[in-house]
Amino acid sequence: MPKYMSMGSYTSEGLKGLLKEGGTGRRNAVEAAIKALGGRLEAYYFAFGDSDVIVISDVPDNVTAAALAIGISSTGTVGVKTTVLLTPEEVDAATKKTLSFRPAGR
Repeated sequence: MPKYMSMGSYTSEGLKGLLKEGGTGRRNAVEAAIKALGGRLEAYYFAFGDSDVIVISDVPDNVTAAALAIGISSTGTVGVKTTVLLTPEEVDAATKKTLSFRPAGR
């Protein structure tokens, strides 16, 4: 299954919910949402900086990852950015593909 990293930033409303439910409550809610769409939560961390929460998950495909990001962001309590993660083996396979490409202006 493809692996994704989702980084979220809470709104003030989302932070109020975090204060009410705690960190484990939010992790459980995210895990349930991922499982409901056929995925698996690998890691869930809170962080300082631009992102308040970082989630690593395995979900079936990009459409499912988009559904999670759209559904969670649409609550207005957190903004989500999702990145597709590649294994070193996938990068090895990518470097073996032949590309025919002309750079702009050449």
